[in-house]
Amino acid sequence: MSATNSVVSAFRVLESVAQMQPVGLSELSRTVGLPKSSVQRALLTLHEIGWLRPTSTQPTRWSLTYRAFSVGTQARDHQLLRETALPFLNDLQLMTTETIHLAAPDGRELVLIERLDTPHPLRAFLPLGSRIPLHASATGLAFLAASSQEFIADYLAGQLAPQTDQTITDPDTLRETIEEVRLRGYSVNQEGLSKGITAVGAAIVNAQGEPIGSVSVSGPSIRMVPETFETFGNAVHETVQRIHAVL
Repeated sequence: MSATNSVVSAFRVLESVAQMQPVGLSELSRTVGLPKSSVQRALLTLHEIGWLRPTSTQPTRWSLTYRAFSVGTQARDHQLLRETALPFLNDLQLMTTETIHLAAPDGRELVLIERLDTPHPLRAFLPLGSRIPLHASATGLAFLAASSQEFIADYLAGQLAPQTDQTITDPDTLRETIEEVRLRGYSVNQEGLSKGITAVGAAIVNAQGEPIGSVSVSGPSIRMVPETFETFGNAVHETVQRIHAVL
């Protein structure tokens, strides 16, 4: 295996561990499509340089160390977005009393970079760093609605994998939904990402009008009912406008 291939394999293993942790060798090998021997070498190398740690029990399972978190939080654009948005997210959380998510784009997905939790014991929960499909989430639908027609066409041409039985997977339906979000000013996602969870969202745009992130209000569907959509939707829309003004 060449040096380049070894590096690529190591990063594939690292990313898979991040998604599946704690995870064992056999499951990792199946996920990344590499022989166990290659995955084992990558795991040991990543452990040696401080990115992964094994469990002390058998069978061995692997997790990220805090080094991965430390490096990830230095992403400057995302850090600026998070620091700018945080005071406004706090206001939104106090107003809605539900969970607030801030997500930033990475390819065909968003990455969760901040979460403010609700005091309610029954709540929406996504770990920081979670990767969020655009078509399956309130943050993603809002991001698509703020995107260019070229970006949308490219996205619709790709796979629209279901996350639940409520996920929009038909390209024509998704395009209609995107237009509705544009007209309304906020998205509504009823259990498209997680069963029992409903969210409303809006996109943050830069000075050129390009989306650079999204904010959502998420909660159990028993509390996030249609009667709350307009109030919370307008609140999240106003929040992203305030963030945009400061940026």
